[in-house]
Amino acid sequence: MRHLLSINDLSKEQAIEILDTALEMVRVNEGPVKKLPTLRGKTVVNLFAEDSTRTRISFEAAAKRLSADVINFTA
Repeated sequence: MRHLLSINDLSKEQAIEILDTALEMVRVNEGPVKKLPTLRGKTVVNLFAEDSTRTRISFEAAAKRLSADVINFTA
């Protein structure tokens, strides 16, 4: 799935997969190491056309939780 615009676009299996992934993220968050090695050694570049501190921080936190290095740009 490339984009999720509506819950109506999900099959039952896709919805269950999303919930299972969320449950696994809860387990990671409650554990002693709160990072996954998924993006270790990768750099995520966030480019925001409009300044949104909440969005920027959310994207940055998510990338760091996956062990990525993060660079933020604003227009």
